[in-house]
Amino acid sequence: MSAPASGAQRAGAAAAPDRSRWAGGVALGIAGATLFAAKGVVIKLAYRHGTDPTTLIALRMILSLPFFCAVAWWGERRTAPGAAPWRAGDAWRIVGLGLVGYYLASYLDFLGLQYVSAGLERVILYLNPTLVMLIGLLVLRRPVARREWLAVAVAYAGVLLVFWHDLRLGGDRVALGGALVFASAVAYAVYLVAGGELVRRLGSLRLTAWAMIVSCVACIAQALVLDPAALWSQPAPVYALSLVNAVVCTVLPVFMVMASVERVGSTVAAQLGMIGPAATIAMGAVFLGEPVTAAQLAGTAVVVAGIFLLTVRRG
Repeated sequence: MSAPASGAQRAGAAAAPDRSRWAGGVALGIAGATLFAAKGVVIKLAYRHGTDPTTLIALRMILSLPFFCAVAWWGERRTAPGAAPWRAGDAWRIVGLGLVGYYLASYLDFLGLQYVSAGLERVILYLNPTLVMLIGLLVLRRPVARREWLAVAVAYAGVLLVFWHDLRLGGDRVALGGALVFASAVAYAVYLVAGGELVRRLGSLRLTAWAMIVSCVACIAQALVLDPAALWSQPAPVYALSLVNAVVCTVLPVFMVMASVERVGSTVAAQLGMIGPAATIAMGAVFLGEPVTAAQLAGTAVVVAGIFLLTVRRG
């Protein structure tokens, strides 16, 4: 007959699943951030086949729409009956949020990627927390601490360094592309601030699913109005890349990051997301042949440092 397990052995056995859950959450967070970061690279690869932004984003949404419809259906069933009910006007609020936060933000991003490198695009989009803070200050009168102002200054200094690097290589087209991508980041920040009350009441899963459905319908409708024939006349690689963009760079990372947040918490998951800009630069160099210089790496590191200062909890 074996001896009973000691207290230390029982504690070690209990801690093992916790460590495994934490490690799994970290792995999911890194993988999700990397797949999100691959979006710009996939889009620029598709542009090499002569497609246009309107058609490309519509193809992405056509392939994404079934997934988000399934998530919306599951989200409504999970909360029923009676939990977090819809209120009068919620549907119109979600239509507005979907058009601004996903349709407009995505379209501006696709337009900007015609002119800037995937690395610069990701660095600009990474400014999103600073834009949320600034909109909160200007619109909602939320106070901003001195440390937060320092973080914003550091982050924008890094973006300027990366922007200067790309501007020397690409000229005025980079300025136009950078402005479009920055406008995309502003649109998404408006969505985050304006959707705060709905997120708390309906939950992020339901809100995201329904807002994405609105965006999908808008993007598809735009393509059908402007050039419907283009949706069916693209070369095979564009359809393959659109499938990768829809599933691998959109749907999968959404669930990976959500699972990561569940296991390690939102703060750690957000910090894991800081791998995104570096991952984009690496993938841009490998798959697109984009140059990597010391100035670009330094600027990206400064941006990441600024966002870390803004999002990390005080000890």
